[in-house]
Amino acid sequence: MAATASDAEFLRARAAVYDLLAAAFDGDVETLTAAMADGSFRELASVLPVEPDVDPLVVEDPDPEALSIGYDNLFVVPGPHYVPPFASAHADEPSHEFESDSAFHEAGSAGELYGDPAARMARRYERLGFTPERGDGIPDHLAVQLSFLTSLAAARADADDLTTRDELRELEGETLAAMGWLDAFDESVADQDRAEGVFAALTRLTRTIVAWDAKRARSEAETDRDEDESRPTSSG
Repeated sequence: MAATASDAEFLRARAAVYDLLAAAFDGDVETLTAAMADGSFRELASVLPVEPDVDPLVVEDPDPEALSIGYDNLFVVPGPHYVPPFASAHADEPSHEFESDSAFHEAGSAGELYGDPAARMARRYERLGFTPERGDGIPDHLAVQLSFLTSLAAARADADDLTTRDELRELEGETLAAMGWLDAFDESVADQDRAEGVFAALTRLTRTIVAWDAKRARSEAETDRDEDESRPTSSG
């Protein structure tokens, strides 16, 4: 059985939202400026239970060059304002087995590249046959995780049997639950992007969306468990 028309429409809308956010965090300035100019972020924030401040993301004529420089300073070039856009760098604990020759990382400490969060995300991608194309292919890069959520929502919308949809929903729930690192990431970006505030607002919006979606996913899973437990079992 395929998803109902309303379910499929909701899933495709979610896919479009995550695709926009993935592009923005991958440095796609053209997509970002277009969304800022046409009010997409304002419209998106208005449907959330808690509406974050998106004023910096609503600009009639955004400057692509300034946005590109701002993105690079925050998320690409290590420097005084650099905030790594991948989960491993914000892990509270170091990975069990991790070696790094980076001058910016001390062995045995958290905050690495390609740590345990990346390995876990890579295994999730394998389950869907997903190949990261954004975020320089770093498995736990925010742009890649958002792109994966895009693919999951689109796949759920197109799935034609209940088993496949349930498997996809479970994988989606795991992915959303693994994105709690956005709390620390959001706070760091807010500290470093105090001038223009575009990427601070974008990060806060993304954190809010993911948190809301994770709550929705947990609620769906709990409802399913309750329904399963209430079904009468066959006596043989």
